[in-house]
Amino acid sequence: MSAVTYPVHVDAQLDSKVSRWLWLFKWLLAIPHYVVLAFLWLAFVVLSVVAFFAILFTGRYPRSIFEFNVGVLRWQWRVSYYAYGALGTDRYPPFTLRDVPDYPAHLEVDYPERLSRGLVLVKWWLLAIPQYLVVGLLLGGAGYYLGSADDSARVMATGLIPLLTVVAGVVVLFTGRYPQPLFDLLLGLNRWVLRVAGYAALMTDTYPPFRLDQGGHEGGTGTLSVTPPPAPSPTAPPAGTPQRGQPTTSRWTTGRVVSLVMGCVLALVSLGLAIPGFALLVADQTVRDQDGFLMSSEQTFQTSTYAIISGDQQLQIDAPSDVPAALLGEMKLTATAADGEPVFVGIGPAADVETYLAGVQHATLVALQDGRAVYRTTAGRAPSSLPQAAEFWVTQASGPGTQELTWTPTNGDWVVLAMNADDQLALRSSSASRT
Repeated sequence: MSAVTYPVHVDAQLDSKVSRWLWLFKWLLAIPHYVVLAFLWLAFVVLSVVAFFAILFTGRYPRSIFEFNVGVLRWQWRVSYYAYGALGTDRYPPFTLRDVPDYPAHLEVDYPERLSRGLVLVKWWLLAIPQYLVVGLLLGGAGYYLGSADDSARVMATGLIPLLTVVAGVVVLFTGRYPQPLFDLLLGLNRWVLRVAGYAALMTDTYPPFRLDQGGHEGGTGTLSVTPPPAPSPTAPPAGTPQRGQPTTSRWTTGRVVSLVMGCVLALVSLGLAIPGFALLVADQTVRDQDGFLMSSEQTFQTSTYAIISGDQQLQIDAPSDVPAALLGEMKLTATAADGEPVFVGIGPAADVETYLAGVQHATLVALQDGRAVYRTTAGRAPSSLPQAAEFWVTQASGPGTQELTWTPTNGDWVVLAMNADDQLALRSSSASRT
């Protein structure tokens, strides 16, 4: 019989009978442990840094630090097994770093006499990236935002272990029995996470296997029995086939691990570039108007002053002189007075618009926050002349209903002005660009 071993040994025994309802309150009962573990994990991180330098210079993991860190992992495993990592026992976890022989959950790590001084530089971050991706799926906790800037919703991605644990709790609640296959699966997933934790904590140079070892026990000492191969046929086996009784070596050599890591990194980078590109492609094909302009969403602006102008540097253009105008594209702007009165909209040099509005009561659009316009109001009187009479506009439109103008941007500081004939200005405008 051959055997496959890993230096991090995780064992547990399912209680013959677990409470139907106690798991609903274990989050509350485990709070004292969570408080203690917060401090223990802080010490774990600090001591792991000390161990890092000790391994780097001596090739050895300080024994006292090793025993403490194993104790922290052991404590965490007992709490997880009691609470929402497995719900495998109703017996309250002991407050100790040492192993408790009669407690149903155990964790041991073989002490390494020597560790690679070079491998310690990369194994806990670079080589472990594929394992971290798997652990992230198992434990969860990731999230992302959906929705527009003014209506965002956070979506949490739960892990497989918490999800299966809740399923086990619901089954126990209604049936009073913990399904053994589900327990075996949860133990295998937790064993995977703890093996990665031991590797990332520099406790071993043996790379965690990509293998789900299910069940509550690893064979007493962490050994997993493997069914012996069938008797060999009279025909000679192919070259390179291991013979019975010969030790087998792991296929996860350093070179293969590094190749897998680089492949995962490249895949993540490619995915990170592809997602924004796909989003832009979808937007390019779905939010254009009938004239081919890429339109922004409609926005409502309202003020009791005589005019609204765009804020400082909102239309500041500083393109190199040798850039063709065609590459700058065109801008399209539409404006509609909500009260049905005639509306004026124009684009002009910032300095000329400022001169026109000198002493005139108006509002300056400063920003959009959560879909709401923020203004800076300037006190003053009514304008002395109609804006249509000014000669500095590079483009303008006025009249009843929706007014529309297009403009090819050029270098300079420009301002958009909108106003109508009465004191109450309520405009809906949308801007766009076409390249």
